[in-house]
Amino acid sequence: QVQLVESGGGSVEAGGSLRLSCTASGYTYENMCMGWFRQAPGKEREGVALLPTKRGTTYYADSVKGRFTISRDNAKNTVYLQMNSLKPEDTAMYYCAADRPRPAKYYLDCGAAPAAYNYWGQGTQITVSS
Repeated sequence: QVQLVESGGGSVEAGGSLRLSCTASGYTYENMCMGWFRQAPGKEREGVALLPTKRGTTYYADSVKGRFTISRDNAKNTVYLQMNSLKPEDTAMYYCAADRPRPAKYYLDCGAAPAAYNYWGQGTQITVSS
């Protein structure tokens, strides 16, 4: 069972920056897709940025390309989301997510379908004011 603990988030003015962290526990040294989704009121949950913890492809939503950067620190089992040039439309609840661990040798194509992710954090609110 994978547990995800998020930190970071808060309120910022448009153009500002924030960083989210997500630390995973409860799994061995394996490969899985891990990253961030967001959900604004009245909207569906959407993938923001996702990456493999060992080998594979990284996903960014078109709306955040060039502004957000996802990275990992495998020694800390932590994934980060650096968010720059924030816009009011980035306002949402942000959730860390991970899919099921696979052997480290697997090459993963990390997609953005919420149904593919088995484990979720509690969510952290990001509010960007204009």
